Amino acid sequence: MTTDEATATTLPPFHLAIPVVDIEAARDFYGKVLGFPRGRSDEKWTDWNVRGHQVVTHEVGGDPDANVRGTNPVDGHQVPVPHFGLVLSVEEFQELAGRLRAADTQFVIEPYVRFEGETGEQWTMFFLDPSGNALEFKAFRNIDQLFAV
Repeated sequence: MTTDEATATTLPPFHLAIPVVDIEAARDFYGKVLGFPRGRSDEKWTDWNVRGHQVVTHEVGGDPDANVRGTNPVDGHQVPVPHFGLVLSVEEFQELAGRLRAADTQFVIEPYVRFEGETGEQWTMFFLDPSGNALEFKAFRNIDQLFAV
């Protein structure tokens, strides 16, 4: 199954609610920078269509530095935990990396090829949203490597 085939029509959509400090900053970032279509919303929350999955940003205030609980070493980098994101095509990954750079997004881990030449080789990048939620977007040249051991 290719990434294009693995859509909400073949996979059950997941739902994820995340805390944000400022709903307007979240709307700008998730809508304009990441390009996710906006769904229902109210004064303090917004639904996002993340490739058929429902991610909801809820304004709860607080400290953006509290959203990353720690890190874990992976391929020589300290990966922020928790995090979430999407698996894209390599072309989509490169386009998003360019859009993030144009928006002056600070990367936690700059876009690079992880596990180069090994099983599971993938492009990956980590960055934080304006509320300190960690996101990882990745791409495989061979999507069959997604769960390879």
